[in-house]
Amino acid sequence: MARALALATMWLLASGLSSTAGQGLFGAPPSAENARAVSLRPGSPTALVKPFYEHVGLELDLAQRSHFVDPAKSVLDKSDALRKSGQGECLDPNMALDNAAYDRAEIDNSLKTVEAVKGDEAKVIVAFIIAGNPHRLEWKFKKVDGDWKISDLLSVTGEWALSQYQCE
Repeated sequence: MARALALATMWLLASGLSSTAGQGLFGAPPSAENARAVSLRPGSPTALVKPFYEHVGLELDLAQRSHFVDPAKSVLDKSDALRKSGQGECLDPNMALDNAAYDRAEIDNSLKTVEAVKGDEAKVIVAFIIAGNPHRLEWKFKKVDGDWKISDLLSVTGEWALSQYQCE
């Protein structure tokens, strides 16, 4: 387990996770003592993130809304209202993939995750390669009534955050 943690952390750091731009915009990456490679425990933050990489656009599916909490939930709800009004779309349909075109096999072969939990907050750093370009996203979680809920999705690579979208 310790070796897997060390390798995952080294891979993410070598991939540029600790870049100054990423830290300045989204905060420092999880420390090695708080980060851990995670087997998929039911209900864990990593287990909640996994389906978003198996089904593109799942974050926009109303049936998944119970997995979100503010500020992410508010943005998703406003996006739904905008779409229903016929005034257009606010969010890209593949935010979990950093809004990039993708190849399923390429994602499956390169996807790496590291989870860091601190009290009632957690982060899952997701890294993958699409068309030779590395992408890193950070899923933020809050524990609500004993369950992990997604509170935000940040692109370290693209320097955007779901919570910053103005869907009105």
